[in-house]
Amino acid sequence: MAEYLRRWLQVKALELKPTTMAGYEDYVAKDLVPALGALRLEELSHRHIALYIRDQLGRDRGATTLRRCVATLSSALGDAVRQHRLSHNPARYATVPRSPKYEPVCWTPAEAARFLRYCADQGDRLTNLFEVLVGTGLRKGEALALHWEDVNLDDGVLLVRHTLSNINNTTPVFTAPKTKSSHAWVCLSPRVTAAFRDQATRQPGRDLVFTRENGQPLRPEYVLRHFHALTAETGLPRIRVHDLRHFAATTMISANVPLAMVSKTLRHSTVSTTTQVYTHLLLPAAQQAVGAIADALDNAGQESGDHTATTNP
Repeated sequence: MAEYLRRWLQVKALELKPTTMAGYEDYVAKDLVPALGALRLEELSHRHIALYIRDQLGRDRGATTLRRCVATLSSALGDAVRQHRLSHNPARYATVPRSPKYEPVCWTPAEAARFLRYCADQGDRLTNLFEVLVGTGLRKGEALALHWEDVNLDDGVLLVRHTLSNINNTTPVFTAPKTKSSHAWVCLSPRVTAAFRDQATRQPGRDLVFTRENGQPLRPEYVLRHFHALTAETGLPRIRVHDLRHFAATTMISANVPLAMVSKTLRHSTVSTTTQVYTHLLLPAAQQAVGAIADALDNAGQESGDHTATTNP
């Protein structure tokens, strides 16, 4: 198995994005080879995989990470089937219990404003980055990958062309956005435009909008640690940087911005994606919608009753 997986990775390196490839290499080296590498490819069975899953769960391995490991193994074995080296894929129907779904924690507008005000008062060098994240709903990697040529302050728009990731937390790499629809224009409010203008005065002559002091790309994990530190200093609820995107969505929906425009701003692939993620926020609008039906019927009934009363003796 170890040799097969090594050769499989060599082939996949020609097909996959560097960030995806780094994940595959990590799962193979740290998980699959130590647990299953001594077996021959042909003798690997569903039982071996089930025992591996049970052992990992017994070690309190995260279900999400374990599911990705099994998915990597299944992908490798699926290729072995297509090459006629195996008659079937023993990992295809392997199951890993799902971990509880993460429920995003969203700050209120007052809490978000408090955080941004604190950053500004402290003169924090990432203040403008956080202003952009809060004010646009961009993903962290998309904001970190922004180049000045992507930002048009006169028209108040920016173009998302790349996302920044780290391979094995060491090598920054720019890749295409998450989905085709993620590659799109995003409008800027006057507040966010002002943040960009301020950033331009702080880092003149640099290609990237947000960088380290030496001009190199900011590391995503550093931004996360710094964000958590600032959050703790302000005494606000601890959230992920990605939850700032949920804050933007929640704020727009609560302000009755049309769902299609919310979806476009977040650059979801479809409006249904927005609906599925934020369905809990749509209840008031749904209640208002059915209320409108009831009001129309009640009004029609009253008009009919009034008409009947005036025409009958």
